[in-house]
Amino acid sequence: MKTRHTRTGGARARRGAPIGALTLALVTAGSVVPAAAAPGNPHRNPAGDPDFGPNVTFVDPSWSTDRINALLDSVNDEDEFSLNRHQVFFEPGVYGSAAGQEDPATATDIVNQTVGYYEAIAGLGAQPGDVLVNGAFQVNPVVRCPDTPWACQDPGSLTRFWRSLSNLAINPIQTSVGADRDLPFPPGTVAPHQMRWAVSQAAPMRRVDLRGDLTVFGQMGEYASGGYLANSRVTGTLSTGSQQQWYTRNSEVGTWDGGVWNTVFSGVDGAPATDFGPHADGTTGNKTTLDATPLSREAPFLYRADDGGLAVFVPAAKRESSGVDWSTSTDAGQSIPIDDFYVARADQDTATSINSQLARGKHLILTPGVYRLDKAISVKRAGTVVLGLGYASLTPTRGNAALTVADVTGVKVAGITVDANVPRSDVLVQVGRKNAHKSDPADPTTLSDVFIRVGGPWAGQAVTSIEVNSDDVLLDHVWAWRADHGTGVGWEANTAAHGLVVNGDDVVATGLFVEHYQQTQTVWNGERGTTVFYQSELPYDVPSQAAWNDDADPGRLGYASYRVADAVRTHTAYGLGVYAFFNQGVDIRSTSGIATPAGPGIAFRSMTSVFLNGSGGIEHVVNDVGGPAVGSFAAPQVVAFP
Repeated sequence: MKTRHTRTGGARARRGAPIGALTLALVTAGSVVPAAAAPGNPHRNPAGDPDFGPNVTFVDPSWSTDRINALLDSVNDEDEFSLNRHQVFFEPGVYGSAAGQEDPATATDIVNQTVGYYEAIAGLGAQPGDVLVNGAFQVNPVVRCPDTPWACQDPGSLTRFWRSLSNLAINPIQTSVGADRDLPFPPGTVAPHQMRWAVSQAAPMRRVDLRGDLTVFGQMGEYASGGYLANSRVTGTLSTGSQQQWYTRNSEVGTWDGGVWNTVFSGVDGAPATDFGPHADGTTGNKTTLDATPLSREAPFLYRADDGGLAVFVPAAKRESSGVDWSTSTDAGQSIPIDDFYVARADQDTATSINSQLARGKHLILTPGVYRLDKAISVKRAGTVVLGLGYASLTPTRGNAALTVADVTGVKVAGITVDANVPRSDVLVQVGRKNAHKSDPADPTTLSDVFIRVGGPWAGQAVTSIEVNSDDVLLDHVWAWRADHGTGVGWEANTAAHGLVVNGDDVVATGLFVEHYQQTQTVWNGERGTTVFYQSELPYDVPSQAAWNDDADPGRLGYASYRVADAVRTHTAYGLGVYAFFNQGVDIRSTSGIATPAGPGIAFRSMTSVFLNGSGGIEHVVNDVGGPAVGSFAAPQVVAFP
């Protein structure tokens, strides 16, 4: 019998606040990554499809719900830093019965399971409604105190990372499963027509038609540090509750409720009005709403074409867009047949074999696994698509980059995780060579659901995680994370200066998460940059103030998380939260979470600094504006700067 995961993995910041206030494989130098053990795959590729390997499963309507639930239960119990990866595809059709929708306790024939680490679930329809699931794909918080869960809200969902759901419709019918059913307060319990997806970073929900209510936090208000929802429809209520931050883009919601510090909507039909900042009645708001998203492109996805074969649809980029767009017409994007892709496998391919196929003009699918790379995967052809399945992970082994894009336009990279290694890499993902000059505003190079880790599964080091040198680049849902827990973690162990460095002009980031880097976490040198939603925690493990002062800026204490270079004349950003938890018992200070010039072309909206716990804190929100976030869960806000 399976037991519920209760490990915290070395928790993220302790948020000991009331409800609603807040939320291993060791690889040594020389880095030998063990091969991931592949579970038995009860259903291989349908006839005519490429060989996607043992970690991709295709489910079709001939499967019973018992068989589907058993499959999902066999792939949802990976540890937080497991090397196993799983992709589950649902062929077009209807799954499960709606008979219990008014009273989930009576439901007997529903698809209903938890979704675990490194598990990606997706439909293969051209429209989300082509795959209709009666049931729930649920994520619940860690239950540390089963008898009094309201008294143990930490860690809750703070480490519910690395899982995804996309391209299907759900009639939500959810009940607790497995050992959860025997707890005094089963965490999977929800009201009729509701599904719980209580996640934090790197757990996107895209292109989902949720025909009911969606709650993204635990039933007892457990802490959560999410999250991202895009190109989806929630017909009922979207409840963000104790989520300290959440970003919803180009979607539709019936109604919305909850949130703590930084809740951002862009291009969302039904979004609430902006209320960020202090109010006359002494309350503070947390919502920032943009009527349209300045630049967007939905992630490429695999689907069944009319002829029954697989294809990858690559949506076109759009400007000032709003609402969902599920079209696969020629006006909405490009459909690329599967024969134009090289399907790589971690147990068979090397950087050399992959690059050889890219040089032949192939696009690339990375099937689930951990790819050890002695040189970078090198994308040199304009318009190339690199699509990762099931959290496919890249790790350099010789101090090289994991992925580089040449001075070309229109490259699309989606669904990959990159793990730093030793020896140290100067950069892990590089978009454009230094001084790149080729760009196309109508077809921006796009990174979607790209997640970087420095430390965690093993010791790793890198100077910069992502470097953008090209102009006209879109970063849509990126999480760059210097690990605060796991293996190989420590101030001198998983060293990393910057999560993101932007040198190109006209770069847009929508849903940017950058955490725990040891110097300026996000450095923006390019002109006309735009960020919509930013979440960052300062490094926890700073040993002393002297170890964390910027020699190039002797007038300030510590580093800003988000810095716009002094020479930049035009920059725009909406919805930024920078949090502090210095856990070494030393009074560490940052002069400000955000540093920027203040010229007429600079516009920041909706910013907050937050003291989570520990010692020290942040003295100002932006430059010398905004009160201190020092002690007692202080969360000062600045509505606009200048």
